[in-house]
Amino acid sequence: MISLKKYLDMDTSEADLEELLAAALQSYRSTLLAMGQSGVRACPALAPDLKQGLEGLEKRLAHKVTPSLVTATGKNAEEQLQQWGGRTAEYFKAKTNDVKELLIALARTAESMGTQDQRYAKQLNDFTIQLRTIADLDDLAQMRTSLVQGAAELKSCVDDMAKDSKKSLAQLRAEVATYETKLKTVEQLAFRDPLTGLANRRSVEERIEWRISREHTFCVVILDLDRFKHVNDTYGHVAGDSLLRQFGEELRSNIRPGDIVGRWGGDEFIMVLDCDLNGACSQTERMKKWVLGDYSIKVGTSETKIRLDASIGVAQWQPGETALQITERADASMYHGKELSRSSQEAM
Repeated sequence: MISLKKYLDMDTSEADLEELLAAALQSYRSTLLAMGQSGVRACPALAPDLKQGLEGLEKRLAHKVTPSLVTATGKNAEEQLQQWGGRTAEYFKAKTNDVKELLIALARTAESMGTQDQRYAKQLNDFTIQLRTIADLDDLAQMRTSLVQGAAELKSCVDDMAKDSKKSLAQLRAEVATYETKLKTVEQLAFRDPLTGLANRRSVEERIEWRISREHTFCVVILDLDRFKHVNDTYGHVAGDSLLRQFGEELRSNIRPGDIVGRWGGDEFIMVLDCDLNGACSQTERMKKWVLGDYSIKVGTSETKIRLDASIGVAQWQPGETALQITERADASMYHGKELSRSSQEAM
């Protein structure tokens, strides 16, 4: 290509020379605008000032142009490019440092995760080394390429950890559910009489206390099986236990929903009825017809019928009474009934 200087040294007409200068000036102006656009693509954050400055120089060349103006424009453009280049270098250096700090933080996080889960310690340790290596790079393009590869490896490792954690969580939930079931079973056993399955003394006392705390109207009924010791002495304790279970089941089947039946101890049973004294006496009379009478017990290979009777005491809770006081009154009522029964039998 023939240079501009050589072209000027050639024998050219004045018209050709003016045409050449006009084309060179237009090219110069286009170059200034192109440098501004390229700056925008290279570093959008810092390019607006450069682009605006170069556009201003280009507009100055749109009017009357002198050699001194062209020379000044060139120097001005050079200064702006040098300043922009310096700022851009510092900008990317700062960005590179930010990326390095982020990589180091990621490396520490990966290292910590590896410490917590030894199963993935090697993978995460390798990733940590890789991140520290990337942090030593100065080329952002190399950093990006290495990070893309490292991110894929980390995602794979994290996905595996998530799957294992999900399995561990499911297993933990299953174990917790099992322990909750066992705990409920233990709690039920703690409040149940092991022989009859009825509420035990502790459970009944707590429910009486609950009613007292709310000042509910209720009655306590105590039933003592008559001559039960004779059953044990005659037929054995296995037969006696069978009789207690049968009697307890009959009691449970014949109380109203909300009322409580329990084994008070030995051959004594207790009921807590949510009603007044008249209602409790009516229920007790009805209960006698259903739960007292003949029962069958197995003795050896044969069955024997046993006539079962009980002495019954009833007491209605009075405001201010404790659980102990009302049960003692019901117990006293039961023993009074037992004495009357014995007296009438002796009189006969």
